[in-house]
Amino acid sequence: MEPRPLDEAKGQQSDKDPELDQLAEDYVRLVLTLGNHDKSYVDAYYGPEALKAEAEADDASPAELASRAEMLLAKLPPEIEPGGDLQTLRKHYLKTQLTAVVAHAHHIADAGFRDFQREAKALYDTEPPIQTYAEFEPVLAQLEKELPGSDPLHIRVQQFQQKYQIPEDKLEVVFDAAIAECKKRTAAHIKLPDNESFKLEYVQGKPWSGYNWYQGNAHSLIQINSELPIYIDRAVDLGCHEGYPGHHTYNALLEQKLVKDLGWQEYSVYPLFSPQSLIAEGSANYGIELAFPGEQKTRFEQETLYPLAGLKPETAEKYHRVLALKAQLKFAENIVAREYINGKIDRDEAVERFQKYTAMSPEKAAQRVSFVDTYGAYVINYNWGKALVQEYVEQDANTSDDRWEKFSRLLSSPRLPSSLYW
Repeated sequence: MEPRPLDEAKGQQSDKDPELDQLAEDYVRLVLTLGNHDKSYVDAYYGPEALKAEAEADDASPAELASRAEMLLAKLPPEIEPGGDLQTLRKHYLKTQLTAVVAHAHHIADAGFRDFQREAKALYDTEPPIQTYAEFEPVLAQLEKELPGSDPLHIRVQQFQQKYQIPEDKLEVVFDAAIAECKKRTAAHIKLPDNESFKLEYVQGKPWSGYNWYQGNAHSLIQINSELPIYIDRAVDLGCHEGYPGHHTYNALLEQKLVKDLGWQEYSVYPLFSPQSLIAEGSANYGIELAFPGEQKTRFEQETLYPLAGLKPETAEKYHRVLALKAQLKFAENIVAREYINGKIDRDEAVERFQKYTAMSPEKAAQRVSFVDTYGAYVINYNWGKALVQEYVEQDANTSDDRWEKFSRLLSSPRLPSSLYW
């Protein structure tokens, strides 16, 4: 179905819906209270402190909270076709997010059984493709040709990438330059809030490589995990993904357009295990290619970042070819995560398969298993989420300006995976 433009005239503050506003407040309170049982659940909150305090004092069990979520769902129509106007999209958003709240509350209440595909559908409003390892053999064969040798392929890839590690004393200057370029390219197409800002920190001992902790009022804390080697390509990737036009931009636009302009309180809280995360992660990953199309990323790294890091820019093309092949292995991560979550393989086998089928180093593979331990089927949001966002943005978008315009609208709207094409 063709995506229809939003009717921006509808859903303005003059069209207030007190009942829906109350339901939205109850939703916020519910998400905050469920966060008492899962420290990873509430990724961001910048609403009234009184609601947060009330939630912290609520000792309701996960099962009780699932029942509350089901009662809120009953106040919405049983079927909501996410039409082109904002009010209908808002109702669809609340219904879909609440459905995920129910699922996550039940999971916390009874974590004994897990199923990857069911978790993906219940929490992220989508059904990722089911693939086999055989689909990735041709890509692995191409990597073998690029990096011939007798050692296991993942070791050869690791040894090759080590030549492109950013020295620790160069991290700050390289990341500052990368983020500045990401912001410059984003600001040329998207009107950012005047007061937007972020703070950058380097941390260790985390299951992720980078994280954006949105603080509200267009401010973010961006953390970069420096425990494992950081290679030159990650500067732009993380600068775009965590900052511009990724998470920082997405959250700042939602706060400005939906919370401040329309008074939609539900967007003052971000539950991590929810359909919103697929849009957030998918748009953040697609935003890298949107900001640096074609060879522009390699050229910028070659001309600006390589010299700052003290690396040899003349070897950038081969590094880019190897990375492009590694990127084609991203969906293999879903297969490993599915087998691990479903109990088909144990932790050691998962580490081995991440190495074999995604060419991860042993250290990175172990970190990735820790990520799956913490976040489960969330892994689909990066690769499958990117694919869905890319398809949505690029459909009938013939120019770069068209793509930026659709991307900006997506970041400012209540769209979820099942409402992308309405």
